[in-house]
Amino acid sequence: MFDQITPLVVELAASPLVYVVLFALCLVDGFFPPVPSEAALVAIAAIAATSGQPVLAVVLVAAALGAIAGDSIAYWIGRRIGFARLARSKRPRIAAAFAFAERQMQRRSASLILTGRFIPVGRVAVNMTAGATRLSYRRFLAISAIAGLAWSAVSIGIALAASSVLHEPIVAALVSMVVAAGLGIAVDRVLGTVSRRRDARPAIVPATRRRDPETPPGAAASR
Repeated sequence: MFDQITPLVVELAASPLVYVVLFALCLVDGFFPPVPSEAALVAIAAIAATSGQPVLAVVLVAAALGAIAGDSIAYWIGRRIGFARLARSKRPRIAAAFAFAERQMQRRSASLILTGRFIPVGRVAVNMTAGATRLSYRRFLAISAIAGLAWSAVSIGIALAASSVLHEPIVAALVSMVVAAGLGIAVDRVLGTVSRRRDARPAIVPATRRRDPETPPGAAASR
C-alpha cells in the first residue's frame, strides 16, 4: 500500500509550495488553534528526513517565521480586545485558560510564553493575554522568536528521531505526529500541575516583632 502512495507524497513534498503552505498553517495556528501546524510540520520534516525533500533547514525557518507571525497576531488581537472581554468566554475551558495565563503572566511572562508555544490551545490564550495585559511588544517579540525557533527545532527533532528508526516516510510522519501531539499534552499537564501546587502554597506572612500588649509603644525607649 505504502509503495503506491509514498512516491506521490514525496513528489508533493518536493514542491516549493510546501514551504508557503507550512508558513501559512503555522501563522493561522497562532490565533486559530484548530489548524494542525504541529502535525504538518513533523509530517513534512519526517518525509524530508527519509527522502531528502524538502530541505529541512528551510522547513525549520518557514515554520518558525510562521509561528512568530501568528503569535504576534494573537498578541495584537488580545491588546485590541482587552482582558475583560477575553475572560468572559462562554466556554469554561477557554475562560479558565485565559484566567490561568493572566495569573502567570504577572509572575513569569518569559517561561509562560516559551512553554505555551508547545500547547496548541494554550499558546493562543497566552499570547492574547500578553497583549491584553499590555506586556511590552518588544519583549514579547523577543521571547516569541526564541519560542518559535525552539518549537520548530524540537518538532523537527521528533521527526528525525522517528525517521531514524522508521525508514518509510509515511509511517515516520504518522508516528511523529502522534509523538508531537503527546508532547503538547504532556507540557500542558506538567504546567497545570506546577501552577496548582504553587497556587496551593500558603502565603508567607513576614514575622513581626512581638510586643507586650500591656507596654505602651515607646515605653521601652523611655526606660
